Amino acid sequence: MPKEPDTDEVKIYFLPNLMTACNLACGFFAVLMIFKGLLEVQDAGGASLSAKAYYEVSHQYYEYAILLIFGSCIFDLLDGRLARLGGQDSPFGQEFDSLADIISFGMAPAMLLSRAVLFPLPNNIGWGIALIYLVCGAMRLAKFNCLARLPKKPGDSHDFRGLPIPMAAGFIASITFLLIDFHENDRQIGFWKYALGGAMLFLSWLMISNVRYPSFKKVGWGTRGTLSAIVLALLAVVITLRFRYVMPVVLFSIYLIYGLIRPLISQRLRKEIEVEQDDTDNDTEQL
Repeated sequence: MPKEPDTDEVKIYFLPNLMTACNLACGFFAVLMIFKGLLEVQDAGGASLSAKAYYEVSHQYYEYAILLIFGSCIFDLLDGRLARLGGQDSPFGQEFDSLADIISFGMAPAMLLSRAVLFPLPNNIGWGIALIYLVCGAMRLAKFNCLARLPKKPGDSHDFRGLPIPMAAGFIASITFLLIDFHENDRQIGFWKYALGGAMLFLSWLMISNVRYPSFKKVGWGTRGTLSAIVLALLAVVITLRFRYVMPVVLFSIYLIYGLIRPLISQRLRKEIEVEQDDTDNDTEQL
């Protein structure tokens, strides 16, 4: 007799979860690089070091951590795309992704910013700001999973409710990347450490808010485009590579600000920007 399928079996799809594992690995090594930077600072004199000497000792490890966080962003994008492309969404993949994200986009950016930029703030204020960011990031992921389990209705939006944690982490990593470059070129960050502390608190609020951000989940291999759009995309890649310290901040900032001004944009222009289509045959989800 044919064996009946086991309804209690957990579905674990190989490629999407491999990408999630790579995301988690990048997050782990990012945290490891931050710890190695701290050890180098301690060996070189610790708190007695000037800000310039501090960056000379530790900046290499922090740059590695930033690049690893960017790598996590890429793998996080790939795991969702592969799952949807192959129709392989699963509760296991969703939970695994959230657990990986809290390390790669919660713990790693929080530690990075508190040690690379906010360390001069008195009374361990930098650690406090980092903790608030981490808690809000965890709440954002829990909220995401709860909303994903709600019954889907025709016409439901694809939008994210609240700023996605990978975008918050990307903004933190990119601006830290820029500020490290300031120090390497003998420019003082001065008040920027206070501004960035405030920005991190604002990001924390955005993650748990109901501000809606586009998910761009309808953009895929079958998405139609124009020659001008392809040229502009290629140009954006070239400019990003040429101005690698500045452009990541610009790109992440555009997405962050877009969600805030999105209600003021007309429906027609919004559809063009977000590559929305009028068909409603696909399953939708409200995240």
